[in-house]
Parts: sequence; structure tokens; C-alpha cells
Amino acid sequence: MTVRYEPFSPDVRDDPYPPYALLREQAPVYFAAEAKAYCVSRYDDVRAVLLDPRTFSSDAMRTMLMGAPPGAADPAAVARMIAIATALPFPPEAVVAARSVIALDPPQHGPIRSLVNRGFTPRRIAAWEPRIRAIAAECMDAVRERPDFDLIADVGVPLPVQIIAEMLGVEPERRADFKHWSDRLIAGTSGSGRARDPVASGLAPAMAAICTYVQSIAAQRRNALGDDLVSVLLEAQDGEVALTDAELALFVMLLLGAGNETTTNLIGNATNALLRHPEQIERVRGDRSLLPGLVEEALRWDSPVQFVFRRTTREVELSGVAIPANQHVIALIGSANRDERQFGPDAAAFDVTREPQGHLAFGLGNHFCLGAALARLEARVALDVLLDELPRLERCSSKVDYIDSFLVRGPSTLPLRRAA
Repeated sequence: MTVRYEPFSPDVRDDPYPPYALLREQAPVYFAAEAKAYCVSRYDDVRAVLLDPRTFSSDAMRTMLMGAPPGAADPAAVARMIAIATALPFPPEAVVAARSVIALDPPQHGPIRSLVNRGFTPRRIAAWEPRIRAIAAECMDAVRERPDFDLIADVGVPLPVQIIAEMLGVEPERRADFKHWSDRLIAGTSGSGRARDPVASGLAPAMAAICTYVQSIAAQRRNALGDDLVSVLLEAQDGEVALTDAELALFVMLLLGAGNETTTNLIGNATNALLRHPEQIERVRGDRSLLPGLVEEALRWDSPVQFVFRRTTREVELSGVAIPANQHVIALIGSANRDERQFGPDAAAFDVTREPQGHLAFGLGNHFCLGAALARLEARVALDVLLDELPRLERCSSKVDYIDSFLVRGPSTLPLRRAA
């Protein structure tokens, strides 16, 4: 079978794993013509890309999401960036100069990463567990007596949205806005909105609304610091690594897209996997010590983030293929996590007793996911409260509709009903 793969095509969104398997076997480093990028699919190669920022620059995370080719003033991408910068409540030069933690390389990356890490220390994350358990219980109590409900709308969305909003000190009435903004960000940068005008698609207005809101919150916190995440970031500012207002807003956008959305997708993907493998439900129900392993296997088997972007700073060879300098590379995390060379001949199987050491669902190296511990905790708690209900639930449809994104993966809805 001839390999034909385009990472941004809706044709592979529902099930990217068969194309991944073909890539790994026949074309482990594949040039996707429409994306204008080299797609890397084997575990060892993806790992090498993530661990070598000197050769594979993360600045592609910004240019690729804007649709720009590396090192070129693409007219459409430039127009897109101008439209977004004009919509934001900051001077355009502040937007252009703003540092984004996901798009920086060493040595610039280290100081800003250290700053934002202060809001995600193990102690701070562990302190959230009682609140996470309380919210998860509230979500389940609200649906327990209903004949049917939507796992995503009723559990997968409210839990992480409420937690990230409370972490930021956002008032409860704005939580719906947070979810709306998050959806617009994902669709506008990695879904159908990517090909549309950023104003008409809702991307620019959503970004502007986030920036305006963050500005107001920052102004309030400067007058009276609290224990919320915005206060932690403001209080920690010291000279060179201090976040500008534009950078603070970019970080909140990252939390909404990479934090909130990813956790929703992890809960949805894990539940979908369990419903497809009911024997695994009984294994975990009989031994709750398997819960952490269930979360790790769900992360590996159906990764919430399917790939990340990098740019080559020099010519480099992977799996016998020479990649020229200044080219975009797409590291296919979802494929690496199913690589038989790393996870054995049964890598395509979902097994909660597996110990998937080394999976790349949260990345690796200096860009390892900032919120990994929080996402793991939220998913573990959510699945713990769901487990007793799952044997009595079934999907309303065998078809799963996925969110509007080629980058992140998860059900947009997951309607469930009580089994007869």
C-alpha cells in the first residue's frame, strides 16, 4: 500500500492510527507536500527531535500555527498575523516581541519556564486534589439519575474548566467564556478556522477577549496579590524574566488550549477506550491501584496531543533521510506512542496492566508539558468516580465525533445512556 499522508487533512482525523502504522513501516520520515513539512513517525526519531532543541527549534510552534513557512514572509500568513495583532489590546510591537514558553529555545526558554513553573509545583498541584474530587463528585451526582448524558459536556469539560478558572482566580460567571474562548483558539489555530480569516473565524475576537480580561485581572492583582496563579506570576517577576501583559495573556491562552482542552480530551479518550474494552473496566474496578496505569495507557494509546512542530536549524538525518536546514518537522507523538519497536508487538492493544514507560504524550525535554501532573490528577480522579457507573453505560452511537483540530484529539461529544 502506498503511503499518502497529510497531517492537516480531515480524512485522517477520525482514525490517524492506520496511516501512522504505514508511515512507521514504509516512510518513517515522510515529506507531506501540502503541509510543507517532514513527518517523523518512529519513537526513536520523535524522541530525538524532542530532546535536541539546538537542531530542532521550537519557534515552529508559533509559525506553523499561523500557517507560515519557515524563514519566509508568506503573504497570507503575514496578513493573518497582522489581523490578529490589530485586534489585540496591545501595541503591535508588544505582540511581535512577546515570548511564548512553547515557542522558545534555550537559553531564552529556561528563565521564563522557571517563572511559570512556580505556579505548578508538586505542592501546589497536590493541594488541589480535594477540590478536584469535590467537583468530580458534583458532576457525577448531577447525571447519576439521568437516563442519558454527554460525558464531555457534563464531566469532561466542567472539571478542568472549573479548576483552571479557580487557579487563575476567575469568577464563576466567566467560566462559560473560558470554554468558548478555548474552542475558538483550538479551531482557529489547528482546525477548520485555520484556513479562514481570523476575525471571521472567531479566533482574533477570542484572543482579544482573553487579553482584555487578563489585563483587568492583572491590574486587580497588582493592587492586592492573592494565592491565585496570576498573582504568583506577578509576584515572581524580577527584572529580565518578568512577563509583560502581552506575555501573561499568551500564557493564559496556553493554559486554555494546552491545559484545559488537553485534560478534557484525556478524560474523553480514556472513557472511550474503556467502553471499547469493557474487560479493562472490570480489571480496574477490581483493583483501583491500576488507576494510574490506566491514565498512562490512555495517554499512550490515544494521545490528547497528536504532534508538535519543530524547525531544523541545520541539515540533519533521521532514519536514513536527510532533512535540509530551515524546514518544518512534525513530530508525530500519536504514532511514536504506538511504535511496536518501543512498546512491543501488541502496541496497538489497549491494556491497563501495561507499564508504558517512556510514552511521549506530554512531550520530553525542556518542553515537557507544564501541566502534566495536574492533567494526570484530574483524569485519575474523574475516572475513579466514573468506574462504578461505566458497566451500566453504553454509547448512544458507535461513531465518535472528534473536535475540530488536527493537533489535539478527543471526542467533541460522547453521549452515553443507561444500558437496558
